[in-house]
Amino acid sequence: MIYVGIDVAKDKHDCCILDAGGIIISKVFTISNNKEGFDALFQKISSVSDDFSQTKIGLEATGHYSYNLLGFLLDKGLPTFVINPLHTNLYRKSLSLRKTKTDKVDAHTIATMIMSDVNLKSYSDTSYHNEELKSLTRYRFDKVQERAKLKQSISRLVTILFPELEKLVPSLHMTSIYALLSEFPSASAIAATHLTRLTNLFVTASNGRYNKDTAIRIREAARNSIGSYMPAKSLELKHTIRLIQELDAEIDEIEAEIKIIMDEINSPILTIPGISYRMGAMIIAEIGDFSRFDSPDKILAYAGMSPSTYQSGHMDNCHSHMEKRGSRYLRYALYNATKYVCHWDPTFSAYLAKKRAEGKHYNVALSHAAKKLVRVIYQLEKSKQTYITQTA
Repeated sequence: MIYVGIDVAKDKHDCCILDAGGIIISKVFTISNNKEGFDALFQKISSVSDDFSQTKIGLEATGHYSYNLLGFLLDKGLPTFVINPLHTNLYRKSLSLRKTKTDKVDAHTIATMIMSDVNLKSYSDTSYHNEELKSLTRYRFDKVQERAKLKQSISRLVTILFPELEKLVPSLHMTSIYALLSEFPSASAIAATHLTRLTNLFVTASNGRYNKDTAIRIREAARNSIGSYMPAKSLELKHTIRLIQELDAEIDEIEAEIKIIMDEINSPILTIPGISYRMGAMIIAEIGDFSRFDSPDKILAYAGMSPSTYQSGHMDNCHSHMEKRGSRYLRYALYNATKYVCHWDPTFSAYLAKKRAEGKHYNVALSHAAKKLVRVIYQLEKSKQTYITQTA
C-alpha cells in the first residue's frame, strides 16, 4: 500500500509518499498548481505503484484551492480522501508537543494520517459532483437574497413616488407593475400618460388580465397622489427593476442547471409532497453522503437544529432552544421545506396541528415537524424507497 499526503495551497502543493510501513519513499516534493504539476504528481505516483487500488491519497478540504487537483485525481481513478483541516491539526498535535507547522510537515502528517485511519472514506465521483450541486444551490440562495433586498428597495421607492399604488394592486412585484414603473416611474408620469397607451401597456404586460378599467383606476389615483416628484428616485426605481429582471433570468438559468442534476440523482425525497427540486437540491447538497451520518440526530446537529440545554450546579434551564450552529443553508432549506410539507401532506399537517394544540408556538411546533421530516428523509435516502402518503 502506498500513501500520498498533499498539502494544498493556492500556487503550489507539497507532496509526501510513504510505504505500508510508514517509510518515506519520496521526500517531500513540490508541484505547481497547473497541468504540468498535476502530470508530474501522477507520474511520480505511477513510478512507485502500478496498482492504484493499493494507493491512498489524502488532502485537506481547503475550499476552491483543492477542487481542480481533486477532480484530476478522481479522473485518473486514484482513491482520494478529503480530510477536515481541524482533524489534521489535532492529529499533528497528538504526534508531537512541539508547535511545528510547515507545508512539508503537513504533507507528511496527512500521509501518516491516512495510513493510520482505516475508517476514512474515499471521495467518490458522486461526492465530487455533489460539490457542483452545492455550488449551484448556494449561488441561487445568494441571488434570491440579493433579489429580496432589491424588492424591498422597490417598496421604499414606490412609497416616495406613488404611495397609493400598493393598495391598488395585489403586489408591486408583478410583471405588469414592473412594466408600468419602468416606463412611467412616478405618479406624475403616470398621470400625464394617455389612457390608450396606459391600457395597451397593461393588456400586453398582463396577457389580458388587466384592461382599460385598471388603467383608469391607476391613472386617477396618480392624478390625486401625494407622491413626490423626484427624478433621482425615479431613475433609481427604473434601474432597480432592471436589476431584478436580470436576477430573475440568472436564477432561472441556475435552476435549470440544478434540475438537470436532480433528474440524474432521482432522489426519493422529491416524492415527499411539498418538497420541490429546489429545496430538495439544497437539502441533498448540504447533507452530501448520508452514510457519513449514523442517525438522523447527527444530521440535525449538523444543521444546528439540536436543542441546547444550560445546566450549572442546581440550576437547570428547562426551556431548551436551538443551537443554531452548523450549516445555515441546510437549516434554511429544512425549515422552508417543512412549511410546504406541512401544507401538502396530511400526516405532517396533522402532526403540526397536534403540536400547536399542545400550546407550542408556531415556530416551535414547526421545528418539531422539521425533526420529523429529517427522520423521514434519512430513512428514504437509506432505503431508496419512495414516500407513501398516509391518508386518514
